[in-house]
Amino acid sequence: MQPENNTENETQVNDNTETTEPIVAPEATIEELQERISELEGQLKDEQLRSLANEQNLRRRHQDELESAHKFAGQKFASTMLPVKDYLEMALQDQSGNFDALKMGVQMTLTELQKAFDQSNIKEIDPKAGDKLDPHRHQALQSVESEQEPNTVVSVMKKGYTLSDRVLRPAMVTVAKAADTE
Repeated sequence: MQPENNTENETQVNDNTETTEPIVAPEATIEELQERISELEGQLKDEQLRSLANEQNLRRRHQDELESAHKFAGQKFASTMLPVKDYLEMALQDQSGNFDALKMGVQMTLTELQKAFDQSNIKEIDPKAGDKLDPHRHQALQSVESEQEPNTVVSVMKKGYTLSDRVLRPAMVTVAKAADTE
């Protein structure tokens, strides 16, 4: 009995299945296709113009930001230097003749200057006697005969400074040279 039902079900499925033909759109005329092409070309040209304008705006904005960054690059450092200038002016205005007060004012000024350097990431290059000469951080102004090993620092004439590991000014040093033997 079951085999007969299966055969009937298969027949029913086959009977219920309809064949469908694809839906064909009516053919567009050449004029309609050309009109559509023109419309798409117009949209493309509009998009290109918008993209070009956007790119120009970005370039102009970037240039303005770059000019502003260059123009105001020293603003932070300049604002930290204002108290130093104030202290120096106050020291010059002091007519008391009190050497200790003047010395205290100079010390306050130096302390304020060091704060400004710390905030701006300016560090000293201060080699010690006996340190090996580093041509990237030291400038040998003279060489003197010394018992020290040649090309080592004998004395520092001026400290050097770095800004974020870039040398602003090398330390001005005197270096040892080998003793002349006659």
